[in-house]
Amino acid sequence: MRSFFKLQSLDLAIDLGTANTLIYVRDHGIMLNEPSVVALETNDGVTKVRAVGSDAKLMMGKTPSNISVIRPLKDGVIADLDVAEQMIKHFIQKVHQKKPGIFRRFDIVVCIPSGSTNVQRRALRDAASNAGGSSTFFIEEPMAAAIGAGIPVTDPTGAMVVDIGGGTTEVAILSLQGLAYSTSGRMGGDKMDDAIAYHIRRKHNLAIGEGTTELIKHEMASAVSPVDKGRTMHIKGRDLVSGMPKKIAVTEAEIATAIAEPVSQIAEAVLNALENTKPELAADIMDQGIVLTGGGALLGRIDEFIAEKTGLPVTIADDPLTCVANGAGRALEDPLFANVLVPA
Repeated sequence: MRSFFKLQSLDLAIDLGTANTLIYVRDHGIMLNEPSVVALETNDGVTKVRAVGSDAKLMMGKTPSNISVIRPLKDGVIADLDVAEQMIKHFIQKVHQKKPGIFRRFDIVVCIPSGSTNVQRRALRDAASNAGGSSTFFIEEPMAAAIGAGIPVTDPTGAMVVDIGGGTTEVAILSLQGLAYSTSGRMGGDKMDDAIAYHIRRKHNLAIGEGTTELIKHEMASAVSPVDKGRTMHIKGRDLVSGMPKKIAVTEAEIATAIAEPVSQIAEAVLNALENTKPELAADIMDQGIVLTGGGALLGRIDEFIAEKTGLPVTIADDPLTCVANGAGRALEDPLFANVLVPA
């Protein structure tokens, strides 16, 4: 590993998320943060990429019949390898345009869910390799999140990190640059989106698109229901009875009720991890508390909810959206974290 760092062959760290992809470039920091979305256009039986990232997301729900907008990742892993490769290539080229000349020969660090299978890891390795990487290395997402959040993972002290992403939630107990316990569950931002859309459909007979669902989650969603109805938000969609456009009002309280199940599943995963923790590590966690990372950490009052369920102090990391990417970037730059990188 010493010669590995001496050569400084690792140039990119990629947080390939279900909702967003972030790319960290050695000595330059995060240089790309875009939605993991690809728009495909089919003409005369030939399919090609029409748009990627932010440009593709703008097309969601608004495309003609020959254009489809898809997410090549589902539940934190690659669902469509070919499209994922095209997306990664596009993002790398976009970063290259910002810093021309820095990519001659580059290797890639890819963040992976702690519970990923060999098949899923092989798909990630192939996608990174076909996108132009010389060699691929893996770092588990909870470890990257902990490093990015500033948790002293090299110390002989137990720490707990909960990374709530779009497709998965990673819960891990860390000590001495290793995972003493880790679990990965398919509950995250996407499940909350589904729950909100289902609630609006069932209670108000209104069909809404992904963009509206995300807007409701970002603006109104809370893990703890307000005492009264809370804030009110007006949304638009298609009435399922008349088929006509319709505008309704939704309250903060009903959205909190709608997402109660996926939020409770996250808390349950945290409780299960604590139950499987060694006594010495549990004592450390009681002192240090739980650190939340990932986009889901921005859900209103999620820290209060988990603190109430566990009885432990809960803090949200600074800039939780970028913790995994920043942590992977630090791991490729600093020899102190050499042991957390695994050849694919």
